[in-house]
Amino acid sequence: MTPRYTVCVTRNQSLPLLWLLSDQRNDAGLEGALRALPRGSGFVFRHYHLDPAARRARFDELADLARQLGHMVILSGEEDWGADGCYGVPERLGQGLRLATAHDGKELQDAIAARADGIFLSPVFHTASHPGGATLGVHGFHVLAQQSPVPVIALGGMTHDRARELDWPRWGAIDGLGSSPTEGKQGRPPARGDCKERG
Repeated sequence: MTPRYTVCVTRNQSLPLLWLLSDQRNDAGLEGALRALPRGSGFVFRHYHLDPAARRARFDELADLARQLGHMVILSGEEDWGADGCYGVPERLGQGLRLATAHDGKELQDAIAARADGIFLSPVFHTASHPGGATLGVHGFHVLAQQSPVPVIALGGMTHDRARELDWPRWGAIDGLGSSPTEGKQGRPPARGDCKERG
């Protein structure tokens, strides 16, 4: 496997601008999606639908490809598989680069209190999996995001067009990443960390 990054991201350094999150729904196209991302993007491996052995095997495949392409690899889970960092709810984040999830003001403050290095804030827009669910909307997202001292990553129904509508440079998606031409390099430093959380 390609070695993980050996330089840590500090709280004052930038995270990737564009993030791909894995899911059962996008598994078949992940290799192509990783190749289409700008070099230096972020990849969050979730794949909760797989049994432990199959999940580890799929992680190794995708993490190796992602690193060959210069992407940061983040793991959601309690395992230490050599990822660059951890993704999940604030109270269960581990060591290394810590990326928390938040869906409202309380969870955002919980993530800040947990000293997360970045926060995935969602859902900004309606999603295919929850078409009728409540969303933050453009205004609600900005009200919360401006309260964070660390980078906020917009999530939930995001595409290139919606990122422009939101006027926010840092965002992620399960799909929708291929709706517009790639825009430049991310220019972020690498990181490493052990994963001890449940996302």
